[in-house]
Amino acid sequence: MTTQPTVSIPPPQRTPIHKWPGKILYWFAIVVGEFIINLMDLVMQPLQRLVGVRGMAYVFILPNMLVFSIFVLFPMMTNFVYTFTGSSALFLEDRPWVGTENIETLFNCDGSVLGIEVGGEDGVIGQDPLRCEEDRFARAVVNTAVFVVLQVGFMIGISLLTAVILNRKIRFRGFFRSVFFYPVLLSPIVVALIWRWILQENGLFNGILDGVGLDTVGFLTQANWARFWVIFISVWSLMGFYTLILLAGLQAIPLELYEAAEIDGASNWRKFRGITLPLLMPTMLVVIILASIRAVQVFDVVWAFTGGAPGSATLYIVQYIYENGFASATRRYGLAAATSLVMATALIAFTLFQLYINRRNALESAA
Repeated sequence: MTTQPTVSIPPPQRTPIHKWPGKILYWFAIVVGEFIINLMDLVMQPLQRLVGVRGMAYVFILPNMLVFSIFVLFPMMTNFVYTFTGSSALFLEDRPWVGTENIETLFNCDGSVLGIEVGGEDGVIGQDPLRCEEDRFARAVVNTAVFVVLQVGFMIGISLLTAVILNRKIRFRGFFRSVFFYPVLLSPIVVALIWRWILQENGLFNGILDGVGLDTVGFLTQANWARFWVIFISVWSLMGFYTLILLAGLQAIPLELYEAAEIDGASNWRKFRGITLPLLMPTMLVVIILASIRAVQVFDVVWAFTGGAPGSATLYIVQYIYENGFASATRRYGLAAATSLVMATALIAFTLFQLYINRRNALESAA
């Protein structure tokens, strides 16, 4: 006769006192969550029977569309109407219809927008000051165009170089990725105030120059220096974001292509030109469009750093809109709205042009 082995069942363990709050919170979340689900089910079931299963998709996106309409779509439509009205009154019912007068005011120029006379009586090309009804708008357009070309160019070049380096197997790669991305986390106002403290007349840089016996430099009072530092600060504060996007694009390229090219004896430059750049172009296009839009809309960093000074050397389009719509004694809402409409139209045209060029290059490559 065989005896069955006895199995000892351990006594149930009591929950320690210090774990009671977590247990209570856990069961409370379960009870509350179940109550909310049952409550929503009472509402959603009749609604689903009313609109159908496919109609529920529109029900779920309705709150988002309401928020978008209130805070984006309605202001855009209001801005469009303000473009064709005049006076300094705020409400539309008090603003008379003026047609395209605000837009014509922006482009009513007698001299060259670039400040260069195309030709004179003697046929000699010379300097000609801005002679526009809104000369600050003309200056803002020129400044913005120069800023976009230089800032986006340097941004793409430095971000691409940084992404290629960080994509390699180097020591402390994770640390350097964090370091390059850290300025993106800072508020633009904080970035501007930090660099203003460094570059002002009695700031850190001039203190170092004075300490070594050199003449101090008016970084914020000389036009060329102010433009340079605005571009530098903008690139420094944003390059981490675009580096991250390009780095993701680089990591999506199959390593087998580089291994095959290395077997064929291709140099690093040939691998970069023949593999990296062509396969990175879709990501590069996204970066160029995002960087261009952001560059055209530059405002917060410049406003806190130079305020458009010296003179109008760092005056850009968004600051011109802000001054006319909010900061001036006479609120010219129509002119500000017309400027924003012109800027939006230029951005849309520029984006469509870039997409067209990219699509044409893709078709040529496929052929």
